[in-house]
Amino acid sequence: MLSRCYSAAVYGLDASVVEVEVNTGQGIPQVVIVGLPDKAVTESRDRVKTALENSGFRHVRTRTTINLAPADVKKEGPVYDLPMALGILGATEQAVMPRLSEFLVVGELALNGSVRPTRGVLSMAMLAKERGKAGVLVPLANAAEAAMIQGLEVYGISNLRECADFLSGRHSIQPFTCNIVEIFAKHARYDVDFADVKGQTHAKRALEVAVAGGHNILLVGPPGSGKSMLSKRIPTISPSMTLDEALETTRIHSVAGNLLPSQAIVAARPFRSPHHTISDVALTGGTSDLRPGEVSLSHHGVLFLDELPEFKRATLEAMRQPMEDGVVHVARATGSVTFPCRCMMVASMNPCPCGYYGDPKRECRCGPAQIQKYRAKISGPLLDRIDLHVEVPAVQYADMARRETAEPSEKILQRVLLARAVQYRRFKKEGRINAHMTPRGIRAHCVLDTECEHFLKTAMSEMNFSARAYDRILKVSRTIADLDGKPEIESNHLGEALQYRALDRRLWT
Repeated sequence: MLSRCYSAAVYGLDASVVEVEVNTGQGIPQVVIVGLPDKAVTESRDRVKTALENSGFRHVRTRTTINLAPADVKKEGPVYDLPMALGILGATEQAVMPRLSEFLVVGELALNGSVRPTRGVLSMAMLAKERGKAGVLVPLANAAEAAMIQGLEVYGISNLRECADFLSGRHSIQPFTCNIVEIFAKHARYDVDFADVKGQTHAKRALEVAVAGGHNILLVGPPGSGKSMLSKRIPTISPSMTLDEALETTRIHSVAGNLLPSQAIVAARPFRSPHHTISDVALTGGTSDLRPGEVSLSHHGVLFLDELPEFKRATLEAMRQPMEDGVVHVARATGSVTFPCRCMMVASMNPCPCGYYGDPKRECRCGPAQIQKYRAKISGPLLDRIDLHVEVPAVQYADMARRETAEPSEKILQRVLLARAVQYRRFKKEGRINAHMTPRGIRAHCVLDTECEHFLKTAMSEMNFSARAYDRILKVSRTIADLDGKPEIESNHLGEALQYRALDRRLWT
């Protein structure tokens, strides 16, 4: 007898429908799985057999063919265990399930028949809604994640027997629901605050400008100056994520298998801080199973690269295209996918190997050749893609001993939100912020008067900036003007933007 149900395969971030056909007939008793399965799918027959027997069902005693269609798409992982088991129950008439084909079913089976969580459930739930399915049957641990898709009935399944009884009408399961507003409110609280940072007024101002416009930033300073401490507080002054941003980010983390068992959605902006020994594949994505890398896991959040020159040069150079385009294209022998990676890159570094070059109180022990070799690890093209280069000096004792509380994150956030509101009105048809302005947008929104043009021309010739740096300066100037509430870029805005570039250029040359 033939039975049919539907599951899904995740390829990159997108899911596609997989039709699971189970047919029992005459022949040598064995289970054959066809449809381009990988090793994990082939092993499903042993898991399914044991799960059926331990759930009070009998396994087939005839030749059984399980087809995963379409046959030209590779099927990976144990996500098809539950639909295979249900298909066998239907084909052997051990359970009459008239609504089986109305649902999209996913889940890995344990040997005792319980259903284990799987990755990529959010993408599968989105697919079910697009295809007009009545609902999805997912592992109970993944139910909250799938319930983020509004207008779709989500049923959390704990074991095979419960699922078969539900589809047969002998057992009732209530659709899983979540309070999205409550989830967002829960994740809006942070344990850190800019009020904890003593001194560093100039660096805080630079971070405020960077967050307001979504610009990349590089912090240069000696050890212990607070570069990491400042960077970890960036999410506290970043605007809250919208539901669309949260869903897109959650899809990436779900496909990567990074969601916690109790986590329904990534409601707070990600902050990823990979170690400097990371490979270029782990950073940009594209392992053998085409999973997203750290730059994509930072989508709509912050990618913090501490001790930037310690990263391998090939790894840093792989960042150039994703930083520019906001997407990373991964091509492997198994296929090609595209992952979004529109994040804010924050990097930190010491001015030299010992860390004290230019420090007025500590003597630098590095020779010129050592310093040159250390700095040469970061190429000019990569540096051009970082909008702000800011010096973070050592904290003075007077600042550390001061009893007054520094400006809290909440006040900085209010100014950032006002500047973002200006940008949202400006780019309402494009949905962009200043850091993502196209060349056409720069010509339209970064118009300089005669005085500013002369000022910038002089700076460009003296500092030998590249054409890309010219665009970055204009974008940062536009953000500073937005923070100042000015409709046009003025000379003081341009001067502050140049200061963030000139400081780094003087240090590097």
